[in-house]
Amino acid sequence: MITHLSISNYALIRELNIEPHQGLNMITGETGAGKSIMLGAVGLLLGNRADVKALLDKEKKCIVEAEFEVKDLGLNTLFEELDLDYEDHSIIRREISPKGKSRAFINDVPVTLDVLKELGLKLIDIHSQNESLQLSKKEVKLEVLDDFAQSKKQLIGYQSVFRQYNRVERELNDLLEQTKSAKQDADYKNFLLDELVKADLQSSEQEELEEELSVLENAEEIKLQLSQIYNEFDGQDMGVNDRLKEAVSALNKMASFGKEIEGLGERLSSAVTEIVDVIGEINAVQETVEHNPERIAEVKSRLDLIFQLQQKHQVNSVGALLDIQTKLEQEASGVMDMDEKLESLKTELSELKKKMVQEAESLSELRRSKIDTFCNQITELLKELGMPDGYLEVAYKRVDPWKMGIDEVEFLFTANKGISPEPLSKVASGGEFSRLMFCVKYVLASKTAMPTVIFDEIDTGVSGEIAIKLAQLMKKMSANHQLISISHLPQVAAKGDRHYFVYKDNQSDKTQSAIKLLDDQSRLEAIAKMIGGDNPSEVAINSARELIG
Repeated sequence: MITHLSISNYALIRELNIEPHQGLNMITGETGAGKSIMLGAVGLLLGNRADVKALLDKEKKCIVEAEFEVKDLGLNTLFEELDLDYEDHSIIRREISPKGKSRAFINDVPVTLDVLKELGLKLIDIHSQNESLQLSKKEVKLEVLDDFAQSKKQLIGYQSVFRQYNRVERELNDLLEQTKSAKQDADYKNFLLDELVKADLQSSEQEELEEELSVLENAEEIKLQLSQIYNEFDGQDMGVNDRLKEAVSALNKMASFGKEIEGLGERLSSAVTEIVDVIGEINAVQETVEHNPERIAEVKSRLDLIFQLQQKHQVNSVGALLDIQTKLEQEASGVMDMDEKLESLKTELSELKKKMVQEAESLSELRRSKIDTFCNQITELLKELGMPDGYLEVAYKRVDPWKMGIDEVEFLFTANKGISPEPLSKVASGGEFSRLMFCVKYVLASKTAMPTVIFDEIDTGVSGEIAIKLAQLMKKMSANHQLISISHLPQVAAKGDRHYFVYKDNQSDKTQSAIKLLDDQSRLEAIAKMIGGDNPSEVAINSARELIG
């Protein structure tokens, strides 16, 4: 319910503040005094279009703000869906700058108009001859029926499974697309992988092969040079090795002559040992080196294969080719994993569908069991409100599962005898339609928590006993729900728990709309004036007193 409403700098309203009663609030006033202007301002909280022309003072911004107690409305989930922090006491604010820029806030958090509208419609329901509970939307019709049938719990259970089903279905469809794309490339990628596997690449083989080829292609020159070196040192009668050994022997004989000579002998001996070893290896190498055309061809063929693979994959090393091979192996494994995942998702989806249908059937059965009772209660109320031939019919249709179940309903209405009921969108009389919507809200008021309902001259076109009955029903509704009624009938206005009077204030240089809370005496006078004019007689005053009770 609304605990505080403030409007500033909007149309004829410079500053307006009210704290509505939790029950039935009446707003009366002179024609053109600003009652409809208030509704226009409240409409801004519902996401309606803002216009800079609505600013009373073009140099200042317009602010409309309402504070709500929402703990009984079950809006926690909606706040979460809208990415808002839930608070039992919530504030909605709308601002229009002099430049026409509009901003909206929920609990001081900036929000879009779509978010404002979605939450606002759960907090305020403006009922007028031009409003229809948004019954043009198929989900709202079912929400009305669910409120009456007390099937919200079943709906929540169904929607939970429905969301799971949709999530898994999307996941399955995405994976099918991925699998389709992956399998389109699979043959070519498998060919590339098979080619690399057959190549049996080794990480360091390219360098080793290139080195081997260099030796093979220069074998004769290498063998010649190595042979010459070997012959110089050890391949003749008095080669370098023999002469070095004689030098070592001579130094050893002189070792006793001094430490320095002894040291030189040891050093030369060590060097000769190393040289002899090196010359031996040179000889071994030169004996193994030979010109081998067949091996040259083998090495060149292997290197050509490596170069071709590198060019094909646009890399310049065997290591990079091995990385590509690993990636292709992973992708091949991934395609197999996709197939397993597909089967798993198909099984999960099938199980969820069974559960979803079960939940939907249970929900549908409960809804259908309450349709006749709902229609009968509305029809009885229509008679009480002066429409003896009016009746409501709910047409049911089974459909494929959607967010509201497997049902769709259409509300059909007629106010006249012998006239077939038609969809509400085709109902011609605004007054009759308004009373029908009042009956719907009245019936729902005993079933569920409702937003603050604002009745905009719902009593237009009624009088006498019908007006009294309408007021009694509104009073009964207000026992559990906050109502604000803009009225021009004394029978209705007299039943309010709190009475506000809207008037034109001409004291400043520009006419302004103002509102004041009436005390008991002022309220009596206002009701009397509604009965007998600006100068009510004693009879009118007594009638007003009787209406107030």
